[in-house]
Amino acid sequence: MRRIVNSTYVTLDGVIEGPQHWPSLGSRSSEGDDVQTALLERSGAVLMGRRTYEVFAPVWSARVGDPASDRMNALAKYVVSTTLADPQWANTTVIDRDPFDTVRELKEQPGGDIVQYGFGPLAHGLMARGLLDELRLWVHPFLVGTGSSSDLLHRPGSSGRFALTDTTALDDGVVILTYAASTER
Repeated sequence: MRRIVNSTYVTLDGVIEGPQHWPSLGSRSSEGDDVQTALLERSGAVLMGRRTYEVFAPVWSARVGDPASDRMNALAKYVVSTTLADPQWANTTVIDRDPFDTVRELKEQPGGDIVQYGFGPLAHGLMARGLLDELRLWVHPFLVGTGSSSDLLHRPGSSGRFALTDTTALDDGVVILTYAASTER
């Protein structure tokens, strides 16, 4: 069975919204790029919500010639949305019905892991239904200091238990915390 691996950037104060505007993303870590590329190489598909799709599609579809970009553009991509009708990014399928039944079906298909970026309503729904297998938090070493509850990793009503399985400290100060989802509540 395929696993769903969520990979999310987060600040020390729990902000997940707008990582493209964070100061630590101005200089890319080749070490971090290697970790992202390895994740993509083990994956057979990408799963995202509409908001993540709208940020990723124009950026990734314009990039070519490096292993991560070429892999991302070649992978099957699934976007959960009731409003996106005609995705322009190659290999993209819109899931406009119950996403959790569809994700269960995708997990049962042969192939590599399913990487899921962002931690919005889709990730919380996956977690609540026991469909999220691994959580990778890329903790960036600063505080944003602003934001609403929808900008934060935690959302009211969401809960889950995880077991730490790996820690990777990058040269730029980012720490990647990898957790396996626990079946205990």
